[in-house]
Amino acid sequence: MGKRHSWTWTALTGLAGAGLASGPLSAAPPESLPAAQLDWQPWGETRPADALCRGRYVMPDYRLPPPPGEKVASESDRADSGEDGETRLDGEVLLRRGDAQLEAPRVRVPASRETAYAEGPLTLRDRNLLVRGASAEFSLNSDAASIDTAHYVAHEQRLRGDAVRLARLDGERYRLTEASFTTCEPGSDLWRLVGNDILLDRESGVGTAKHARLEVGKVPVFYWPWVRFPLDERRQTGFLWPLLGLSADSLDYAQPFYWNIAPDQDATITPRYISDRGLLLGGEYRYLFENHGGQIEGAYLADDDGDPDDEPSYEGEERWYLDYRHAGRLDARTPYRLRYGAASDGSYFDDFGRDFGEGDTAYMERLAQVDHRGDTWRLQAKAQGYQKLDDPLLERDKPFYRLPSLTADARWSQRSGFYQQWRSNVTHFWRDVDESRVPIREAANGTRLHLAPATGWRWDESWGYLEPRVEWLATAYELDYGERETDRDESLTRSVPVASVDGGLVFERELALGGRDYRQTLEPRVNYAYVPARDQTEFPDFDTAERAFSWNQLWSPYRFSGSDRVGDLNRVSLGLESRLLADESGRERVSIGVGQAYYLEDRTIDMAGDPDTLPPESNFEANYRATRERSPLVTRADWQISEAWRTRWQWLYDDHLERTESTSLGLQYLAPAGHVLNLGYRWQVQGFDPSQEDEDRLTYNREEYDLSFALKASRQVDLIGRLLYDNTNDRALEQLAGVQWNDCCYGLQLVWREWIDDNDTANTIEDDQTDRGIFLRFVFKGLGGVGGEADGYFQQAIPGYRGASLGRL
Repeated sequence: MGKRHSWTWTALTGLAGAGLASGPLSAAPPESLPAAQLDWQPWGETRPADALCRGRYVMPDYRLPPPPGEKVASESDRADSGEDGETRLDGEVLLRRGDAQLEAPRVRVPASRETAYAEGPLTLRDRNLLVRGASAEFSLNSDAASIDTAHYVAHEQRLRGDAVRLARLDGERYRLTEASFTTCEPGSDLWRLVGNDILLDRESGVGTAKHARLEVGKVPVFYWPWVRFPLDERRQTGFLWPLLGLSADSLDYAQPFYWNIAPDQDATITPRYISDRGLLLGGEYRYLFENHGGQIEGAYLADDDGDPDDEPSYEGEERWYLDYRHAGRLDARTPYRLRYGAASDGSYFDDFGRDFGEGDTAYMERLAQVDHRGDTWRLQAKAQGYQKLDDPLLERDKPFYRLPSLTADARWSQRSGFYQQWRSNVTHFWRDVDESRVPIREAANGTRLHLAPATGWRWDESWGYLEPRVEWLATAYELDYGERETDRDESLTRSVPVASVDGGLVFERELALGGRDYRQTLEPRVNYAYVPARDQTEFPDFDTAERAFSWNQLWSPYRFSGSDRVGDLNRVSLGLESRLLADESGRERVSIGVGQAYYLEDRTIDMAGDPDTLPPESNFEANYRATRERSPLVTRADWQISEAWRTRWQWLYDDHLERTESTSLGLQYLAPAGHVLNLGYRWQVQGFDPSQEDEDRLTYNREEYDLSFALKASRQVDLIGRLLYDNTNDRALEQLAGVQWNDCCYGLQLVWREWIDDNDTANTIEDDQTDRGIFLRFVFKGLGGVGGEADGYFQQAIPGYRGASLGRL
């Protein structure tokens, strides 16, 4: 090669821009170039564990150093000037201005110095952008440029495409003719967007295309006469991918439209056609300001075309729902929340759904709440209510509203170990019921004042602790029975002391197991609690339920949740716990505990509140629960077998009746590679949980097996499944099987689910129904996807599973 010529021009501008960064392109483009010409480098043995693509785009170093200012540096093998003033650069020509660099075999600059012409094959580079072409024309007075038979790559966004012509119009605006766009790696055209006329505006982050079509495997599958799409992560107004559902006798099609109102506000409007229901219009509006944000969503169907034989039938009726959520802060210590939800009827979500495979939402909440968290005091004011979504909804099942509820709690501690607590709440409970259609106890609305001052002393050393504590529960009611005739007292008061002493010792020893050093503890514990019985027969039940027995209940003096009942108790609890701690880190590897409570008196207070009457012997479970002399023996174990394996077990055994009351066993495997396995077993004797309402209290012994797994079959493929089996009734409560394929340029979720719907009556299986569905979601990375997301449901159904986002490039 001969001597290379180099100099700097000040006139040549607009060689390239970084405007082809991302977004769909569109029509009949030229054939793509081989991977080697598109800056594509295979990973080889250095491939990261989470890499979905077999390689990556790597921009090479510039061949010329950057010239100063707006000047253009040039280098070539030969340079000639014609008699007409035209300048010709031949051989290996290099031009660079700023971040833009042109490589071409020949460049002509006419005497007018207004335009430069480059003959190919040429290479144009800008920051994280590569364009190869057959020829190009550049304006020397503006940003205008045009490249024929162009092939482009945007490195960071991992996208590429081809165009018959790529033209830079001005600034950050580009026009592509007969062009394509894809995020698939070179050599793969699994999908691409093709269009005749594409306009890209990088400054606004918006692209438009005319006569655009989506090709899958070069087979056209979707067509847009005109489409608008985003070029970067900025949100853009436009249509989103449709949602399509099919069943044996119904078509469900939804077409969302996204409206980017402002940087801190947006909305989605979704017309939805359901062939056996009609046209439903849904929408969502979101906002996020400096100190508060929220969203409002809802849907409306003017005239339901539903089957008149359905029970219940909504043929010809309006169907709708509304859900508003808002949260913010008045200052750093004062957050607040607002919520209002309502639906036209209790079957709305049964018929129209809300999440994958979920037919029902049990409640619609209404809430206005403000909290203040001071150093000593914690204050709360709220108004709260629910719409319970049952149809029909019985009068007695209507939930109470709290209008309002005011809470003030505080704690003071002294260095000597003494402390004082103050808990207080006043709430007005109200619900709209026909008083004549509910039991007299449930007919009352009213106001409840509850005060709970407490004092105690905590002595705590490394080898043991002791905590005596006294609390006074004072409650007053002002009740209103409306039109109901009653001689019950409408002004009620109750004062109950709660005394407890809790103490324990901690013994430690060094222990070597399997060549590792551990610390083993032995921790005996004793707890005494005394609560006298008080007459509560005329007291209402606004928010109270009896607690089911558990390990935690061994050490708690409270037999009821809520404040309407205070259960009498005279009990001593004994327990012994041993833990195995890794000596270096102190991390708990094994924890085993056993305990039992011994009752010194019968428990006369139940939901009826009568201190003089025990449940009748005909109700064996309730009577036995009130008169038994000792609790079930509680045994629990938590074993971190290894970094991947963990097991938990709890067993409640009645050594008097020689029966198991409740047991649960769980084994979990979480592999670093992402594999998940959960094995679970649960047994509960009939009536074990007294807190459940009548329609939810099982009339049989519950025995269930739960198996769920997620298998990372490869970098791209996840296999998931779940089986929840009711062994008592010999039936599967839920079955789930699916595959998630997460490839370089697309993602796929295909899941089948079958489950039992108990029609809100868990106490009987006669009216149970089997529902099933198939879920499909397909995502074209960098473009969007078809189908609704189910990731949240999968993670709930398969604890420990964290699937990779299908949209991740």
